[in-house]
Amino acid sequence: MTAKQPLSAPNSLRALLSDDRLLIVPSCYDALSALMIEQAGFELAFMSGFAVAASRIGQPDTGLISYGEMVDQGRNICMAVSIPVIGDGDTGYGNALNVKRTVAGYAQAGFAAIMIEDQLAPKRCGHTRGKAVVDREQAIERVRAAHDARVEGKDILILARTDARHEHGLAEAIARAQAFNEAGADILFVEAPQSETEMRVLCEELPGPKMANMVEGGETPILPPAKLEEIGFRIAAYPLTLMSAAMKAMRDALAGLNADQHPYHLLLDFADLRRRVGFDEYYEEELRYAGARD
Repeated sequence: MTAKQPLSAPNSLRALLSDDRLLIVPSCYDALSALMIEQAGFELAFMSGFAVAASRIGQPDTGLISYGEMVDQGRNICMAVSIPVIGDGDTGYGNALNVKRTVAGYAQAGFAAIMIEDQLAPKRCGHTRGKAVVDREQAIERVRAAHDARVEGKDILILARTDARHEHGLAEAIARAQAFNEAGADILFVEAPQSETEMRVLCEELPGPKMANMVEGGETPILPPAKLEEIGFRIAAYPLTLMSAAMKAMRDALAGLNADQHPYHLLLDFADLRRRVGFDEYYEEELRYAGARD
């Protein structure tokens, strides 16, 4: 019998979305954080632009990181895991033709889906000040261009995001998301609804899978997964949870070292550390090939 071939990343995500349940999706920022998400048993990961900008270039998520840096980081992440990964594609890095190139590049990097948003460039984190959106037609054009890239052979799902709630209200955000769906988006994301009521309204009025963004300290209430599922969300993304936890641990470890107090209580056991980064598997494979030489 012919061995069954594993699903592609986009088809794996399609299969996950075909189940009527909420997907809890931690966000990664490098290959190691993605690997730990998979090791913890999660079925899907999200590459956070905020977290990649912070970890890769030590800068805020204000449009400073480039397409090339993002897709390179994404390629390393996707190669490190077998679960599907959604990639933050920001505004597509330019006009409609740039969007098509960005979508093609993310597909080639191995992403299951790409998020394209309607902010003005340079974009901002959706829960910080200073963000603004392009007009509705230009926003729809970005999604249409992303869809065209897929039609032309780049298999990847499109997660269309609108930040219009901030300046233009929930009704405009919902109208944009509806138009994104008609333009070919697979997953819809209205950023920063400000209450549970708003979250319910957008789930009631929008078709298809919707994503909730659980930013600790942000404008959207952090609701339990069971509540998010009941409201109608299919994806609950946690874009900063892992990075914030890692930064707090590093801050506390550094403070301990500064005070001549070794932070043993914050550390993984060395054997666990080696196992998680792949030493055990490496040694096993090394022995297999060493045996072939004997």
